[in-house]
Amino acid sequence: MEVKTSLLDNMIGVGDMVLLEPLSEDSFIENLRKRFDHNEIYTYIGSVVISMNPYRSLPIFTPEKVEEYRNRNFYELSPHIYALADEAYRSLRDQDKDQCILITGESGAGKTEASKLVMSYVAAVCGKGQEVNKVKEQLLQSNPVLEAFGNAKTVRNDNSSRFGKYMDIEFDFKGDPLGGVISNYLLEKSRVVKQPRGERNFHIFYQLLSGASDDTLKKLKLDRDYSKYNYLSLDSAVVNGLDDAANFRTVKNAMQIVGFMEDEVQSVLELVAAVLKLGDIEFKPESRCNGSDESRIKDKNDLKEMCELLGIEQSVLERAFSYRTVEARLEKVSTTLNVAQAYYARDALAKNLYSRLFSWLVTRINESIKAQTKARHKVMGVLDIYGFEIFEDNSFEQFIINYCNEKLQQIFIELTLREEQEEYVREGIEWTNIEYFNNAIICDLIENHQNGILAMLDEECLRPGTVTDETFLDKLNTICAEHQHFESRLSKNSKFLTDHSLPHNCFRIQHYAGKVLYRVEGFVDKNNDLLYRDLSQAMYKANHSLIKQLFPEGNPGKVNLKRPPTAGFQFRASVGTLMKNLQTKNPNYIRCIKPNDKKASHIFTDSLVCHQVRYLGLMENVRVRRAGYAFRQAYEPCLERYKMLCKRTWPHWRGPAREGVEVLMADLPVPAEEFSFGRSKIFIRNPRTLFFLEERRRQCLQDLATLIQKIYRGWKCRSHFLLLKKSQIVVAAWYRRYAQEKKYQKIKSATTVVQSYTRGWQARKLLRELKYQKRCEEAVTTISAFWHGTQARRELRTLKEEARRKHAVAVIWAYWQGLKVRREYRKFFRANAGKKIYDFTIQRIMQKYFLGLKSTMPSMSPIDKSWPARPYRFLDGVHRELPRIFHLWRCKKYRSQFTEEKKAVYEEKLEASEIFKDKKALYPSSVSQPFKGDYLEISTNPKYQKLNSAVDEKVLLADVVNKINRANGKGTARIFLLTKKSVVLADQKTGQVKASVPLPDLASVSVSTQSDGFFALRLKEGSASAVKGDFLLSSEHLIEIITKLHRTGATAADSKQLNVDISDEFLVQFKHDKVCVKFIQGAPKNGNSVSCKRKNNRLLEVSVPTTA
Repeated sequence: MEVKTSLLDNMIGVGDMVLLEPLSEDSFIENLRKRFDHNEIYTYIGSVVISMNPYRSLPIFTPEKVEEYRNRNFYELSPHIYALADEAYRSLRDQDKDQCILITGESGAGKTEASKLVMSYVAAVCGKGQEVNKVKEQLLQSNPVLEAFGNAKTVRNDNSSRFGKYMDIEFDFKGDPLGGVISNYLLEKSRVVKQPRGERNFHIFYQLLSGASDDTLKKLKLDRDYSKYNYLSLDSAVVNGLDDAANFRTVKNAMQIVGFMEDEVQSVLELVAAVLKLGDIEFKPESRCNGSDESRIKDKNDLKEMCELLGIEQSVLERAFSYRTVEARLEKVSTTLNVAQAYYARDALAKNLYSRLFSWLVTRINESIKAQTKARHKVMGVLDIYGFEIFEDNSFEQFIINYCNEKLQQIFIELTLREEQEEYVREGIEWTNIEYFNNAIICDLIENHQNGILAMLDEECLRPGTVTDETFLDKLNTICAEHQHFESRLSKNSKFLTDHSLPHNCFRIQHYAGKVLYRVEGFVDKNNDLLYRDLSQAMYKANHSLIKQLFPEGNPGKVNLKRPPTAGFQFRASVGTLMKNLQTKNPNYIRCIKPNDKKASHIFTDSLVCHQVRYLGLMENVRVRRAGYAFRQAYEPCLERYKMLCKRTWPHWRGPAREGVEVLMADLPVPAEEFSFGRSKIFIRNPRTLFFLEERRRQCLQDLATLIQKIYRGWKCRSHFLLLKKSQIVVAAWYRRYAQEKKYQKIKSATTVVQSYTRGWQARKLLRELKYQKRCEEAVTTISAFWHGTQARRELRTLKEEARRKHAVAVIWAYWQGLKVRREYRKFFRANAGKKIYDFTIQRIMQKYFLGLKSTMPSMSPIDKSWPARPYRFLDGVHRELPRIFHLWRCKKYRSQFTEEKKAVYEEKLEASEIFKDKKALYPSSVSQPFKGDYLEISTNPKYQKLNSAVDEKVLLADVVNKINRANGKGTARIFLLTKKSVVLADQKTGQVKASVPLPDLASVSVSTQSDGFFALRLKEGSASAVKGDFLLSSEHLIEIITKLHRTGATAADSKQLNVDISDEFLVQFKHDKVCVKFIQGAPKNGNSVSCKRKNNRLLEVSVPTTA
C-alpha cells in the first residue's frame, strides 16, 4: 500500500488558516510568523494560497518538487504554489474548465515571481514536442521583454512591475499550450520623466547604456554616462545584484526567440534612445514685441540628434515645441507656448512615445504567440496587477489602482461565496447565508456613470471654462457629500470627523482595506493625458518605420476633432472587460505578502504584515470559509487516514468508503452536530474536532508502533536462533569434508613424488643417448664441409689468375691504339680547330635536344602545364619560349574542333563561373555536369504535349522545381519552363500553367552562399506579375537555371543584365507581407537533405547540412 503524506503531517503552525484555533488577527499573524521562521512561505486559506516573500533563494522550486506535486490532490502535500498551479491545470485539462489565477499584493511582495513560478510549472508538466516546446519558450521569454520595458527599481522592490498584466494561455484538448494573449493595464508612464528619490526609471534605459556595444551606441547617438540624461536618476542608477549589461543580452535574445526581426529590434532601441534625447532638450524664455513670452530651445544639438534618429525634420519638431494649434470646425488658432508649457509638451511627448511603444510591444508579442488554429481553446488566465496602495501622498494613480483592487475584492468575495454554495449544494449540505461586508457601495461611489467620482472627473475635464483640481473637489463635495464612505473638510460627514488634520485639497474614501487620503492635485491633468495635436502631426511626418504606427491621429488626412477618451474612462472600460473575463473562468487566488520593508531575509515586521492582511481581506476570507464547515475531505482519504481509530474499520474495511466513515464517526465520542455527511465528502464544522481526530490518530500510531516493534523483535530473535542452528550444521559438514580432502591430498602428493622421480630417471637416460647420436652426426658434417671448402678456394685462385692476365693484354692494346691515333691526327691540327670543335659540339647538343623533344612532348590538352626539363643551362631562353609557342599552337588546334553548339555551352559555363565562382558552395560540384537544358524532353514527351502547345516560343530550359509554401516551408512540385521572353510555372500532374512571368518583369534573383538549391525570383514592384508576390523555388539544377536566366534576361530586357543577389538572408514578398528567408548550417538530418521550416509569421529558416 502506498503511504501518502498529508497537509496535517509534520505541520509547522497551521498549514490552512481555516483550521486556526482560536481565530484572531494576532493568532493569524503569529501563525504566519512561525511558518516564515521555518522557511514555510506558503499557507492556505481553503483553496487560496498566501505567499510570503523570503527575499532569498529556497530549495523548494526544483524539478524534483515539480514531480512531487504533479497530479497530486491539493491538500495531499504541504502548502505550495505548485499545488494551486497543478489543481488549476488539471481542472482545465481534465474537466474542460477555463481557469484564471489572480495574483495580488503590494509592490515587493513577489507577484511577478509568483506568476513566473506558475507559468514555469505549467510549462514543465504539459506535453512535449518541437512545436509545443517552441510555444512554451515563446510564452516564457515574453516575460524578460515586458519586464525590461515595464519594470523599475523602487524603494520597495528592485524589480517592481509598473503595469498590470493579464495573460491568457490557450491550450488544446490534450492540455498542450497553443499560444497566448497578453493585456496590459495602466503603465506608470509618469516615471519616464520623473522618479521619486531612491528609485530608477524603467530598466531598459540602463540596460541599453550598460549592455549595448560601442557601435550600437554610436548609431543611437548615446553615451554610457548616466549623468548626461535628465530623465535618469543618479542616486540609484546602479542596483546591487542587478547586472544591466547581462540583462540587456537576455532581453535581445528573448526578443529574437519571441519573433522580433532585426530591423524591429533596432527600431525599438531607436525610440528608447529618442526618449532619452528628448529629456535633454531644454527651453529658454524669449520676449515678443507684444510683451508675451514664448519658448526657444537652448541647445539644438540634442534636438538634431533626436530628429535624425526618428527621421523628422528639425524645423517641424522645433515649431511643435513653440506653438500650439487649436482647431475648431471652421477655423484654426495658433498660440505660442511659454517655457512651462514647452516643458509640459516635451514631457507629454516622452510619456506618450514610451507608453505607445510599450503597447506596440505587447501587440507585437501577441502577434507572435497567438494560437495559429481557430478551433475552440481551453484558457488559463494569469493576472499580475498592482496591490492596494496606501502612501503618504496618494494621487490619481493610487486612486484608480485602489479602484481596480475594490473590483477584484468584490469578485473575489462573490466567487468564493459562489464556490462554497455550489459545493454545499453539490454535496447535499444545507446552505446558510453568510454575513460579510459587501464593497459594492464603494465600487458604485467610484464608477457610477452619473454620480461616480470617475464620471464627475470626466465631466469636469470636458466642461468648458476654467477647470482646476479645486473645482473638481467642489463638485465632489456637492454630489458625494452624504455618501457614508466619502469624507472631506467640506462634506456633510465632516462634522463627525475627529481628525481635523484633513487638508482642504484632499478627500478620503473608506475602502474595504481601510481609509485612504487622496490629494486632488494633478487629478484633472492626469485624467486628460493630453498630447498637443501639433506634436502628433510632427511625429506622423517622421520617416521612421514605427513612429507612424504609434501616432495614427497625426495623419492630416484623418483629422478627428473629437476629444480623445480620458485615462479614467479607458481604465474603467478595461477593468470592466477584465471583470467580465474573470467571471467566465474558475478563479484561483494567490495573495502575496512582503514580511519587511528592508528587502532582507529572516525579518518579520508584525505591523507591516498586519497592514497587508487587513487590506487583502484575509481575515474576511477565513471567516467566509469557516462560516459553514471549516474542513471537508473525501471519504476514501478520510477513511484511509483515521481507520485505526475504530476496531470495525481496522485494518481493512470491505464495504463502501462512506459507510466506513459513518461507522468510524459513530464509534468516536464526537457530537453529531460537529459533522455532516455529503455525497462524496465528510464536512467537519469546528477545527477542534479535526485536531481531536489527529490527536487520537497520533496515540493510535504510537500503540501500533509499539506492537509492530514487539512482533518484529520476536521475529528477529527466532530468525537469529534458526540461523545459528542452520549455520552449526553447515559448519560441521564443511569441516568433515575439509578433513577428508586434506587426507586425500597427502596420499595423492606422495604418489605424485614417487612417479616424478621414476619418470625423471627414464627421461635423463634417453636424453644421454640422443645427445651422443647427435654429436656423431655433427662431426661427419663438419669434416665434409671443411674438405669442400678447401676444394672451392683452390679453384677460385686459378680463375682469378687467368682473369688478371687477360685484362693486362686489353689495357696494353688500348694504350697502343691511342698512341697511333694521336700521331696520325697531329698532322691535321690547325690554329682554329678549337672553335670548330666547340661549334660542332653545340650543334650536336641542340640537335640532340630537339630530337629528344619529339619523344617527350606533353599532351595536346590545353590544361596540361607539364614541359620536359632543360638538359643544359645555356638553353634557358629557348626553354622559356618554346612552352608558350607550343601552348598557343595546341589551343588553336583545340578550338578548331569546336562546333557552334559546343561553343555556346562553354560560354554558359564561363558565365556561370563569373557569377558563382568563390561565391556559392554548390558551384564546384556543377562544373563537371553538362548543361542539358531540356531535362523533361518536353517537345517529344506526349505527357507534356498540351503544355508544349501552350508555349509559343522555343523552350530553352525545362525542369521540375519545388515551389516553397510560406505557411509551412514545404515544397510543391512545379514544371519550370524558360523561353526567350518569359518564365512559366505549370502543374506537374496536369500540365496546367499556374504562372507566366515576362522576363522584363524580373527585378533580380536571390540565392544563398550554401550548397542548397533555393532561389527567389524577385519581381518589379508595380508590374502585373507582382500581384501574387515573388516566387521562392528550389531545384537540383540551380546553377544552370540562374545562368540561363541571366543570359536570356539581358537579351529580353535590352538593358543591363539581370541582378543575381548572393546572400544567406534575403526578403521575399508574399502578396502583402515580406518574409525573411534565412539560411543556416545544421547537423545532417533526414539523409543530409535541406530542410525549410517556418519559425514565425515573418521568418523561414532553411537548414543546410554541413559538408565535410
